[in-house]
Amino acid sequence: MVSLEQALRKKHYGFYKNAAVQICSWTKKAIREQGVCYKQKFYGVPSHRCMQFTPIVFCQNSCIYCWRPQELVKPKQFISLIKASKRTNYEAIFKQLNLAEPEEMVEALLKERKKLLIGYLGYNKLNRKLFDEAIAPVHYAISLVGEPLLYAKLCELVQLLKTKYKAKSIFIVSNGLEPEAMLKLKQHKCLPTQFYLSLTACNKTLFNKVNRSVYVDGWQRLLKSLDILASLNCRTVIRLTLIAGINDKPHHIKQFAKLIKKANPDFVEVKAYMFLGYSMKRLSKHNMPSHEQVKTFALKLLKYLDGFKFEDEHPASRIVLLKNKQSKYSNIIDAYKK
Repeated sequence: MVSLEQALRKKHYGFYKNAAVQICSWTKKAIREQGVCYKQKFYGVPSHRCMQFTPIVFCQNSCIYCWRPQELVKPKQFISLIKASKRTNYEAIFKQLNLAEPEEMVEALLKERKKLLIGYLGYNKLNRKLFDEAIAPVHYAISLVGEPLLYAKLCELVQLLKTKYKAKSIFIVSNGLEPEAMLKLKQHKCLPTQFYLSLTACNKTLFNKVNRSVYVDGWQRLLKSLDILASLNCRTVIRLTLIAGINDKPHHIKQFAKLIKKANPDFVEVKAYMFLGYSMKRLSKHNMPSHEQVKTFALKLLKYLDGFKFEDEHPASRIVLLKNKQSKYSNIIDAYKK
């Protein structure tokens, strides 16, 4: 059987122990001056200087829309660890899965990232200035594959990126199933620039169908994380991934609005499920909504969200941005303001 590392390297990931890095398609486009991603349009993050990585490739869910090789990211050892008790033992996961220390991991993944980028020097229309800048990232997106909040030293990792690596911005994307780890980031004052909570289900039945969590109390964990999100002293985002025919029914709109109000985020990103990777084994192309479908859903959602407004859109990424009218944050992150 193909190993997880073999599968990820075949898809052009850099890999170190159980951490991984990949060059986003928008980073590749940016250094060839073929466009920028929605993060640059919405928040000012330079696409060519973004490092997308994960400190741990394992996840507690087997979401039907996930493009990752789920059968390879659920070793029995991992499942037994997270099902052992109601409280996740992050330290045991760190030790038994041989996870890397923050500094050795970042150093290794930066080298892996450079190897993945270096081939673009052969592209005759490459913008060399943008390429040289791209080698030294200023934005760190802790997402990619796996659930970053399972990494016991996430707080130390965030602090390291802010101090040694002079990060201008850090995004963390979570599935919301580790409320205790969220509280740790808050209590130890090591929150990222922007914290994302992914939301693809608006009720317990839909959660079980779409997210297929290892945790029997997964829905309750998610609800607790929504409450915690409302208390975080950093930019917060609900990312609602829309799957046509699954979570876009008329009665779902009001239910999603209720959860969004509970979390009271600064921003809501309504984004299309993309028919890619291993998700093609579970869903069909008909489940991938068009940008117009996403926009229509977002506008209907706004009818139940009096405190939010339509803010922006990025058709190429099939994503719409809604903003909380009471947010204290401007769209563009301060570090990127001219």
